[in-house]
Amino acid sequence: MSTRIKKKAHKTRRQIQAEKAAQAIKLVKKANLLSNPLQHLTDFHKYTSKDGSIFELTCDRVMNLPDETVKWIFDLMERNMKKLYEESSWGWNEDAKHTEMTENSAYYLIATSEGKKVGFSHFRFDTDDDIEILYCYELQLEPSARRKGLGRFMMQTLEAMAAKNQMQKVVLTVLRHNPITLTFFHKLGYKQDTTNPSSSEGVDYAILSKQNLRLQKT
Repeated sequence: MSTRIKKKAHKTRRQIQAEKAAQAIKLVKKANLLSNPLQHLTDFHKYTSKDGSIFELTCDRVMNLPDETVKWIFDLMERNMKKLYEESSWGWNEDAKHTEMTENSAYYLIATSEGKKVGFSHFRFDTDDDIEILYCYELQLEPSARRKGLGRFMMQTLEAMAAKNQMQKVVLTVLRHNPITLTFFHKLGYKQDTTNPSSSEGVDYAILSKQNLRLQKT
């Protein structure tokens, strides 16, 4: 009596990619169910700078923020970035930027000091190139809160939220004619992302990312 040995079915590259894409969507949907991704990351609720300044961090969806907070967010964004946008190929479109910053999927990490709002980061959980990511749209600080390590701490907070929710990396876009910001992110370990346009395309921005090292170690 002969027996037939079944060969183990090997998944094709397309099948593997489809499974990874489906898993990425599942993780992003789960992360987006959170009302406050910062809630259980207690080490990132407060930051004390070397000069003794104390900053408190909170996180919420844009739809849950008071109108006055949303107004301040856009005002700070305009003060810090309008000129840079006008100097870029993007240009400054106030209505389009306001729409982008108030979409339902937007989360805001907000820093306060002595009861005053001094910084924010607009971010979202999303997929990019079939990979689950945390995308940092903005990191903006009031002049009084700069050079105190707050920006670095806020990025570390985003990275912690990415790790907590199993995102593979943190991704962001920086205008190339903003060298101070480019240097800042390079010092934090952000490098050119695989989705960054080639130099031949002549774009005036760079897409940077940082792999989720905490996730890789698990």
